[in-house]
Amino acid sequence: MSRGLCFFLVAALSFPQGAWAQMQPHRAEYSLRLGTAANAPRIGTAMQDITLDCTGWHIRRDVSSEMSFTPSWKVSLASKLDGEEQRDGSGFRYHAIQINNGSKSETEGKVHRTAGETRAEIVSPNGPAQLILPPSTLMPVAALSRLVDRLRAKSGSFPTVMFGAEAIGDAFRVDVQELDPDALRAAPRAIKPVVVPATQFWPVSMTFRRDRQQDQIPLFSVSAMVFDSGVLDRLTIDVGIVTVAADLKALEMHRAPACPDS
Repeated sequence: MSRGLCFFLVAALSFPQGAWAQMQPHRAEYSLRLGTAANAPRIGTAMQDITLDCTGWHIRRDVSSEMSFTPSWKVSLASKLDGEEQRDGSGFRYHAIQINNGSKSETEGKVHRTAGETRAEIVSPNGPAQLILPPSTLMPVAALSRLVDRLRAKSGSFPTVMFGAEAIGDAFRVDVQELDPDALRAAPRAIKPVVVPATQFWPVSMTFRRDRQQDQIPLFSVSAMVFDSGVLDRLTIDVGIVTVAADLKALEMHRAPACPDS
């Protein structure tokens, strides 16, 4: 369970080509707590830094958490990711490190979309693997841009498919449902709100399944406030036996480069 929880945390923060709204580069820091109560115990932090230059998007994530379920059952988790995504969403390279109670594992991956096919090449502690993904599989930044685009279009509910680098090294099917505007506002807040530059926002719920096993019970679910700048806040990650809340505690918006059209 502990290893899976760390995976689900980073998958939730990473979520989510064509003429879609583009995410604004930014660095977001989150405070994690065990449970949704405002006074729930603090269990760690998460950071996601997304920058953009004329070669593409650069993604850096760092999640660190320590939880005590009983005096004798304590869990230490950490996840780090460095990734590069092409500006058109057609490719993604990454290096991920997972540390579970001091046990470290590393993964290198490359995902590339060509005409009619999306392929992943992954080298993990289990050995090398090559996967054929659904052609519609989206890379991390492209997935979030599409999410904002569909919410702007008032789609209400819709599915999407995204690549989960740290979480499963495969494609997620994500079912998105827009919530009532007051649904997350009323939830207890553990820290002072952070001002997010945006003109619109949407509360949403998302369920995550392995795309290869669409009929199975969801692996986990997430509720979040999604801003049109691509920033996420008020996240609640429910993995069944435990729930973790992630509140935005610091935000820095980066400048987007002025690049020649290509």
